[in-house]
Amino acid sequence: MRRSRTAGIDLDALPGHYIRRLQQIAVAIFLQETEKHGVTPVQYAALHQVGRAPGVDQRTLARAIGLDTSTIAGVIDRLEARGLMQRSASPEDRRVRLLGLTKAGQDLLEAIEPDMLTAQDRILAPLPKAERSEFMRMLRSLVDANNELSRAPSEL
Repeated sequence: MRRSRTAGIDLDALPGHYIRRLQQIAVAIFLQETEKHGVTPVQYAALHQVGRAPGVDQRTLARAIGLDTSTIAGVIDRLEARGLMQRSASPEDRRVRLLGLTKAGQDLLEAIEPDMLTAQDRILAPLPKAERSEFMRMLRSLVDANNELSRAPSEL
């Protein structure tokens, strides 16, 4: 069997490997802390953004949270089926769907907040408190600088 030219590459030296692992860990922690609410991180982001900007259209929501339009449609379908979000036709363009939270969606968003914040604290807990803001600054810098390379760039 022939040895690959990449055999000398150490995964532990690759930032992408650790970013992927951290994303897996962040999702796992979020789901542990918010289990009783039955919401994924992406669903939470959609609920949160619609809560901040009621009447936003699907395309704008997708750009705001960095998802492609077909993915956001499925997310909204699931939230709508649970009675957390509602779509309505735009008065200016009936093809455009405007989004709003239902009372149940608003209540869930309020109820999940403490658990979501606990999850965020747990993600950063291994870092000394003095380094957490620097880590977040560097993380934002990487995302901002590489945003346009994403398959679904967000509007930062």
